[in-house]
Amino acid sequence: MPRKGQTKRKASIGDVRDGDSLEAHMLRFSQWAREKAYSQATIENREAALRPFIAWCAERGLTSPREITKPILERYQRHLFLYRKADGEPLSVRSQHVRTTPIKALFKWLSRHNHILYNPASELELPRMEKRLPRHVLSAREVEKVLSLPDTATAIGLRDRAMLEVFYSTGIRRMELIHLSLTDIDAERGTLLVRQGKGKKDRMVPIGERALHWVQRYREEVRPDFACGSDEGALFLTTLGEAFAAGRMTQFVRGYVTAADLGKRGSCHLFRHSMATQMLENGADIRFIQAMLGHAELSTTQIYTQVSIRMLKQIHSATHPGRPVAARRDRHEASDTRVAFLAALDAEGMRRRRGKATPEGLGTDG
Repeated sequence: MPRKGQTKRKASIGDVRDGDSLEAHMLRFSQWAREKAYSQATIENREAALRPFIAWCAERGLTSPREITKPILERYQRHLFLYRKADGEPLSVRSQHVRTTPIKALFKWLSRHNHILYNPASELELPRMEKRLPRHVLSAREVEKVLSLPDTATAIGLRDRAMLEVFYSTGIRRMELIHLSLTDIDAERGTLLVRQGKGKKDRMVPIGERALHWVQRYREEVRPDFACGSDEGALFLTTLGEAFAAGRMTQFVRGYVTAADLGKRGSCHLFRHSMATQMLENGADIRFIQAMLGHAELSTTQIYTQVSIRMLKQIHSATHPGRPVAARRDRHEASDTRVAFLAALDAEGMRRRRGKATPEGLGTDG
């Protein structure tokens, strides 16, 4: 068993003494990525996608990068398309994309560092990604029901309420909450500092008074009892005095969402989606939501403009010919909403045109 913080060594594929094997080059690629300050999660995810590809090649007697051609890579893409999981379901387009992208990155690196004469993956076409809306988004009432479930008379319940409040108030990601330290929340300024979030980017986000109240209670009443041994300063601790593992965090949040019996599923990201959607519905500019969520590209945030349809629904209810008679009398009362909605559409169209002409993204969204 590996110690905490260590990764389990993967079994080698093929002859470990062959320095020109695909696996050997993959390990060099990973080492290069570490030296260039890529996150450990990115490196591990790439290896997790590359190892099945290397094994697939080994089964066909292909062990060296120089033996790989574009037709072979296209055959592997067809293999992914035809592959069936244990439950008989095919891989989603997103999964196929995730498994192919690291292959392109590996061969681009091999070519740039003169390990191969040309890049066979340079013109490899990736499957088109679907533009999917979040499957479930909670209303403000539904969020309040979930938040009310932890028993705050107990230490665990008080801690859980504080974590749920932070998720909802700030919209931070699961790993960003896990990595929060005691000094990352400034109650006086009402801010939360995300250190080395996705893409290794720091950002400062506001945190509401209610979330601050629950965090303060947790810090004063619960955390001192949970902290034991060497306290490394993580804000939220398990009963063993350790920072949460990612899977455990997902499990505990999903448990509360399921217990609320809302007919909706989700975990940590559900609060992120819900916060962004509700803020947009209440009039927040999408660029502010982009800053809150830490999206490098505005296009990533624009998905929430399709989820937030309150104004469109009001116009539909007031103007559709199939509306109830009572709603027809209220048509003039919807004029302000109509003006606001059209202005929002015009502003969004202008932002998109401006973005195509002079893209000002902060970088790729990690």
